[in-house]
Amino acid sequence: MSNPVTNRYEFVLYFDVTNGNPNGDPDAGNMPRLDPETNQGLVSDVALKRKVRNYVALAKGDAPGCEIYMSEGATLNNLHRKAWAAVMPEVTKDDEFKKLPKDQQKARELTKWMCANFWDIRAFGAVMSTGVNAGQVRGPVQFTFARSVEPILPLEVAITRMAATTEKDSEDKGGRTMGRKHIVPYGLYRAHGFVSAPLASHSTKGTGFSEDDLELLWEALGNMFEHDRSAARGEMATRKLILFRHESALGNAQAQSLFDRVKTWRVHEGARQPVGSRATDNWPPARHWSDYAVTIDREGLPAGVEVIERI
Repeated sequence: MSNPVTNRYEFVLYFDVTNGNPNGDPDAGNMPRLDPETNQGLVSDVALKRKVRNYVALAKGDAPGCEIYMSEGATLNNLHRKAWAAVMPEVTKDDEFKKLPKDQQKARELTKWMCANFWDIRAFGAVMSTGVNAGQVRGPVQFTFARSVEPILPLEVAITRMAATTEKDSEDKGGRTMGRKHIVPYGLYRAHGFVSAPLASHSTKGTGFSEDDLELLWEALGNMFEHDRSAARGEMATRKLILFRHESALGNAQAQSLFDRVKTWRVHEGARQPVGSRATDNWPPARHWSDYAVTIDREGLPAGVEVIERI
């Protein structure tokens, strides 16, 4: 495994959805998440991390150091027990698993073992104190909620199923069952992310998130929708990934000042206007990535900051 990341990063991720539900809200009948004050669509950071985890699991399989901690069907306490078995095999009583060892070095070794074996713990951190205690660690990689660049209009579409569930349904309804599904006709979403070098180090509080892990993260962000197809999600795709790389571990500029350099524009018949401009009120609604343009202000970049366009 390569050395831990030593440079701070921020990144801007654009992705879109066509005729799908990018992130249903279970508190609202699985309708697409929505900011009620602006009608902009939302996709949670948890949903984005899930897609990254799923891609890493597909790409790496059972490769050493690339297991996924938060995986479907996993029993977390059993994973914690593996760390105890590797670091302190002499411990066998259930009561002794509930607290970290008083020996701080041994306690840290438990957490380090989890970090070394699970990619998503190195990236996102984890609280591993659920009965069998393996400590907790903050991850160097964090996402914001994604927000659509313009308001969206979710649609509720009626669907039918020809097969009956029971013989009675077949007799009473002729085998036809009605259902509903929610879609967004089109939405372009923008999310921000952060990579902290100090939290990636091999220090007491670091996870050991490496340059190889970082490269896998960029790969996952670019390809995570390619293996996440479903009837509910329509067509989703990563459209742009812009990185801001700092020379130093602590950074050379404020994150928000860098994010402000990335602008989204509406495009129509050769004209270009800022997203949200009243000049676009009479334009047809956006239905494709080509209805937008993204620009990066590279003039006067702070010293020690590099812009990298991955996609």
